[in-house]
Amino acid sequence: MTENDAGWEREVITRLATAALKEQRRARLWGIFFKLLTFAYITVVIALAFDWKGADGSMVGGKKHTAMVDLNGTIAAGGDASAEKITSALQAAFKDKNTQGVILRINSPGGSPVQAQTIYDEMKRLRKKYPDIPLYAVVEDLCASGGYFVAVGADRIYVSKSSIVGSIGVLMNGFGFTGLMEKLGVERRLITAGENKGMLDPFSPMRDKDREYAQKLAEEIHQQFIAVVREGRGQRLKESADTFSGLIWSGEKSIQLGLADGLGTLDSVARDIIKAEDIVDYTEKENIAEKFAKRFGASVGTAMAQFVLKASGGLVR
Repeated sequence: MTENDAGWEREVITRLATAALKEQRRARLWGIFFKLLTFAYITVVIALAFDWKGADGSMVGGKKHTAMVDLNGTIAAGGDASAEKITSALQAAFKDKNTQGVILRINSPGGSPVQAQTIYDEMKRLRKKYPDIPLYAVVEDLCASGGYFVAVGADRIYVSKSSIVGSIGVLMNGFGFTGLMEKLGVERRLITAGENKGMLDPFSPMRDKDREYAQKLAEEIHQQFIAVVREGRGQRLKESADTFSGLIWSGEKSIQLGLADGLGTLDSVARDIIKAEDIVDYTEKENIAEKFAKRFGASVGTAMAQFVLKASGGLVR
């Protein structure tokens, strides 16, 4: 090998090494860039998820606004429309010094009378505590039963023409399987301590006195519902034989019956009634930490169950 050949090989190796180093630096820079981008993205998501507020409890920005709280779905403990979540959101909305008015946007078929009563009572308390901040209910598709129970706690109720409103009544339902059990040759063995402990058991025949007792209970709760509607609507309510019968009406008809006050949407009420068209959502939403905790908890629970089954010789599939 001549000296020229050796020099040529060294030059090629040097160029290759230099190119490799440049590629490594380039890859490292891109890696840093994407890590920073990911960090920025996560930061923004977390900030949105936690709905950051200022030190005084007001929303960041300090602009006069209409506060909105969503009541969506079945009213039940532990759900998105639970009394705990709705009342907490309403409290935050009224507390904000920049809130000009509060809108409770309702789209609910009803649910627990206890949860509905709790929300209604808190709405009355907040209206009394903050007399200068109006509270309006805006109905979207459905405001029935417990949903309407809550709505009458507002200063006014606004609906769309085709909204479904009403169902002022109480429902207790279930199934009876006694006939099917006889055909299948299945015997129900129910042991109770207390004469009425097995009342309304779906696998036992319904006694006349059980039916009568359940009927009285439903009527008692119904009267409580009626009292709330009368209290909330006052002289605006045009009572008839059908008002508290459990019937439902269109939004347009509900205005005629005094069940609602007028036509309106979230935007129109904020803009034209409250006079603050900027809307801030105070609805309590599941944040990233809660979602992670639930998923992590479920994963741990599954792992523990599999461990126990394996330890006890069970089959895990």
